Amino acid sequence: MAEMLAPLRRWEVVIWLLVLLALFLGSFLSPAFLTADNLGNLAANLSEIALMALTSTMVIVAGEIDLSVASALGMCSCLLGLLWSLHVPIALAMLAALIAGALAGAFNGVLVTWLGLPSLAVTIGTLALYRGLAFGLLGDKAVADFPTFFTNLGFGTVMGTALPNPMVLFFLLAVLTILVLHATPFGRALYAIGANPVAATFAGLPVLRHKFLLFVLSGAMSGLAGIVYTARFSSARGDNAEGFVLPVVAAVLLGGISIFGGKGSVIGVIAAVFLIGILQNALALIDVSNDILTIVTGSLLIASVLGPNLAAAVESRLERRALPGGRRRQPRRENEA
Repeated sequence: MAEMLAPLRRWEVVIWLLVLLALFLGSFLSPAFLTADNLGNLAANLSEIALMALTSTMVIVAGEIDLSVASALGMCSCLLGLLWSLHVPIALAMLAALIAGALAGAFNGVLVTWLGLPSLAVTIGTLALYRGLAFGLLGDKAVADFPTFFTNLGFGTVMGTALPNPMVLFFLLAVLTILVLHATPFGRALYAIGANPVAATFAGLPVLRHKFLLFVLSGAMSGLAGIVYTARFSSARGDNAEGFVLPVVAAVLLGGISIFGGKGSVIGVIAAVFLIGILQNALALIDVSNDILTIVTGSLLIASVLGPNLAAAVESRLERRALPGGRRRQPRRENEA
């Protein structure tokens, strides 16, 4: 029996089963849920959260956290809008947004790696700093007159299907993240660093350099997400993506990434991103208020911490109670070798 249930003890499998259950729940709550238009809107609304969750996964695997990603997104979006309003070519404005995101991540990385400050405290501070810079760039104004080909990157779909263009970008980057994290020495080093940074240092791994690079990548991804967000809504303003940090962190932790680092997979995070998006979309279709949606997201964040730990405890208990053949484990006698 234990062998039959072994696949279900993997947290990633549990999350994907919950995704299927959420799809069924959504179709039950509203007949409009499974329509192509709604599923396309659901995927589009997940774009920026999904993108930022990829690099946040690597940061948390390495034992750190970046809570400034949504604020950096807003800052990069405002920079793009400001440059465009000053008649800078849109391609150069997009490049500047990416560079600004990478520099924001580098600033976090310097404080965490060179000065040895805790990433939680640092990124709470830069969360406020980058949001303030976003409002400083544009104030209460908004830039909305972007060129059509740019907004088509956010509004458009793939070859006339309901699949939005930003999700294609996400899937490509998700495959790349899976390969890097699970099939390269760099990815294995991140798991080792997250599991035991002291041992990783003694093993010769460049712990501080890897962590700094992760913060730079996280910031650059926020810049990319800022470009996507601006294109999707054809608007750059200071409050862009406010409140996005909660679902990003919830998706990563709910996907099975340990908050202490060193454990989890990108596959689980992808499933958790869609689980959160499906639940929020289904509830929105029946006119559930934003306050309730926030409560649901917060509850999922709590579940993300409890769930994997409970699953690990159950698996450990089953392993202690039974041998591979299914027999109860017998107490070891002192005279046995």
